Amino acid sequence: MTVSKTGYYTHRDCRKHEMGPGHPECPARLDAIEDRLLVSGVADALEHREAPLASLADIELAHDRMHIAALRGLSDMLIEEEDAGGSPLTQLDTDTAMNRYTWTAALRAAGAALEATDAVLAGELENAFCCVRPPGHHATRSKAMGFCFFNNVAIAAKYALQRHNLKRVAVVDFDVHHGNGTEDILAGDPRALMVSIFQHPFYPYCGDQDPAPNMLNVPVPAYTKGMDVRDIVEMMWIPRLEEFKPEMIFISAGFDAHREDDMGQLGLTEQDYAWITMRIKDVARRFSSKRIVSCLEGGYVMGPLARSVEAHVRVLADL
Repeated sequence: MTVSKTGYYTHRDCRKHEMGPGHPECPARLDAIEDRLLVSGVADALEHREAPLASLADIELAHDRMHIAALRGLSDMLIEEEDAGGSPLTQLDTDTAMNRYTWTAALRAAGAALEATDAVLAGELENAFCCVRPPGHHATRSKAMGFCFFNNVAIAAKYALQRHNLKRVAVVDFDVHHGNGTEDILAGDPRALMVSIFQHPFYPYCGDQDPAPNMLNVPVPAYTKGMDVRDIVEMMWIPRLEEFKPEMIFISAGFDAHREDDMGQLGLTEQDYAWITMRIKDVARRFSSKRIVSCLEGGYVMGPLARSVEAHVRVLADL
């Protein structure tokens, strides 16, 4: 069977999670992306699917039971308190808060990555983009942080290894921030390779010190431009991915390294994201039976976020 479809996973529950007025990780991010894909006509070329709820057993592939139980307990407590007239938010740290819908939104975000993994491995889809929130790549095995609760990409990577018995999976992370949670979960597992670029020194202030052998972390200074990042991809990422020969590739697709995104200070453009996606697709074509699952991470200024996702998805869908 010839497959040329790109899946697009999202769910209205992902819009109900909020972390307070003015918070950059807001529901409007998904609206901006969907509006752009509709206006550009890209949405017409995608297979739209609703994100299911991830099972706790699958989330436990990447997270400690105590972490899962703590988030569930906070969610239950928050619902009770709000119903009694209390605060609608519970603050986990200075950046990260929960409302009554966060638990369900986080299960949907992880569920999108898992369902996309199933569909791609079954041959129903060639690749998929998960337009979900909350994002995931800062969530460690035992801690929510950096706007993240469950690590969607790491859960899906572990799921592909454990449930589908793949021998090698790769994670590519081009968010402006280091995916410390993904590193925490996958470091030392020879079945997984993670390649990333990130601004440094910058939140979460790690990733540059003695990484595990299966981590290719490339910290770059503020104001690094797209052509320099392309050189890193070509000279460092691609040879390592080719040597590893992944059977499937997962992308932590953060678009906050865009030059117009004031969350960071890198200089990427939509054209750079399209080029990076093309290079990842080329590796997937040669080694991974074209199998890619991409999950939204950062990107906080609506215009460049929406345009960058459009560029990324256009390449995934061969448009």
